[in-house]
Amino acid sequence: MQIETISDTFHRVSFSNGSQVLLVGTAHVSKTSVEEVASIIENEIPDRVCIELDASRMASKTKKNSWEDMDIRKVFKEKKGFLLLANTALASFQRRLGAQTGANPGDEILGAAKLAEEKEIPVSLCDRDIQTTFRRAWAKSSLWNKCKLLGTLISAAFSDEEITPEELEELKKQETLEGMLNEVAKELPSIKEVLIDERDTYLASKIYAAPGTKKLAVIGAGHTKGVLATFEKLEANAYVASPESLEEIPPSKGFGKAVSYLIPTLIVALILYGIFANGWDQGIRTFIYWILVNAGCTLVATAIAAAHPLNIILCAVTAPFFALNPVLGVGMLGGILEATFRKPKVRDFQTLNDEAMTLKGWYRNRILHCLLVFFLSSLGSMLGTFVAFPLLIARL
Repeated sequence: MQIETISDTFHRVSFSNGSQVLLVGTAHVSKTSVEEVASIIENEIPDRVCIELDASRMASKTKKNSWEDMDIRKVFKEKKGFLLLANTALASFQRRLGAQTGANPGDEILGAAKLAEEKEIPVSLCDRDIQTTFRRAWAKSSLWNKCKLLGTLISAAFSDEEITPEELEELKKQETLEGMLNEVAKELPSIKEVLIDERDTYLASKIYAAPGTKKLAVIGAGHTKGVLATFEKLEANAYVASPESLEEIPPSKGFGKAVSYLIPTLIVALILYGIFANGWDQGIRTFIYWILVNAGCTLVATAIAAAHPLNIILCAVTAPFFALNPVLGVGMLGGILEATFRKPKVRDFQTLNDEAMTLKGWYRNRILHCLLVFFLSSLGSMLGTFVAFPLLIARL
């Protein structure tokens, strides 16, 4: 295999079977990347275009009614609330950067697909399904890393830091990317493994296996080095994880699952201890104390989320009991009830992307507001559990 580096972002890869891959690493909100991809298609005339998109994201970017087809209550029932929240926060961050640079997120990829269609060049969608990626990342992360991931995405979505086109182009350079990825690996190793390393392998395998003798591959610049390394392994017949194996959802970590059952068990044990050691009065007082602390924290959190008044009351009343059942979650109930009391309208689907960029939009848009209620009610109940536990021990 031979690699000809034409620029920081453009590599011509020649394989032993005579085929070529024109690998272009882009920034998804860079206007320069859009122009570069269009120029390469015009000059090189590939016989296939491979893009870093999956079928669901392609549909969301090309079909106007893709959001309208979403049933927000079904999302909460299937326990995908945190996945949707993370996805929305990430999309908001990219859209805000795009507003600064004059390019919509993914314009270079959609432009490549559109130009290929105009020239009757077949297109291959080579990325892993976004829901599979988030579910694998979620399953492989500890509770602390999940909190850090959500915190990072939400803070990035609401950050008012400006980025210039020059700074954005600097981010496409390999040495800059490597430094950033190393920092991510230190803070969130499981996230980096799933979002970057696994997708490097997945993208490279799909591009390598795609039909054609001269293929243009348009991917994010952060994947360039990993994709080239995987190409070398594929050429050498070295072991590479198959795309099918990278689509499997691993079981939840045993420790995290054990903790989810351990804490409710300890709470119940403390209440029972109060009954057997000091009588029913002490046990009932301990139970009431638990209810007040957990319900109080949940009530405050849902009130901050500006949930429907009846939803605030129902979440507060049910939170202490839901917290004792690892299968249930008050956030799921809060999200479903909010979508029931304040049913999303067509306007909410149409303005979702724009309003996700501001804190005010998360309160005004009914889809985003359901996610906000889901998140804060979950956070309130979790905080109530951790606050109540040491207080119950102190009272005993």
